[in-house]
Amino acid sequence: MGRFTHHARNPQPDISICEISFCAWVAQAAANDVLVYHRGFLAVDTDTPLAGLSTEQRRALRRLADAAFRATEQGLIHLVQQRLAKDRFAYLAIARPKPLSGRPATHVQLLSAA
Repeated sequence: MGRFTHHARNPQPDISICEISFCAWVAQAAANDVLVYHRGFLAVDTDTPLAGLSTEQRRALRRLADAAFRATEQGLIHLVQQRLAKDRFAYLAIARPKPLSGRPATHVQLLSAA
């Protein structure tokens, strides 16, 4: 997904990565690497057309948010929010050290759980 233009009065959500790119990043990220995977207000941006996203963009953002949540559940990343302004946040994924196990590759785990 591409970037959206930001307007001072009505900032649009910034979707700078898709679900597959996010999973690839998680798979190769070193411990403490940081990725900003969304800027906006995730709960609103995924649920309402008022955020300025099309139905397909909201679905894609929901898939991205779900992949981030799965990665957290699997102990691969920490999820952090940073307030940018009123009702606007940066959503960050911070890579954790990779577990040493015989589990399948990270990106396969994240995509297969969808």
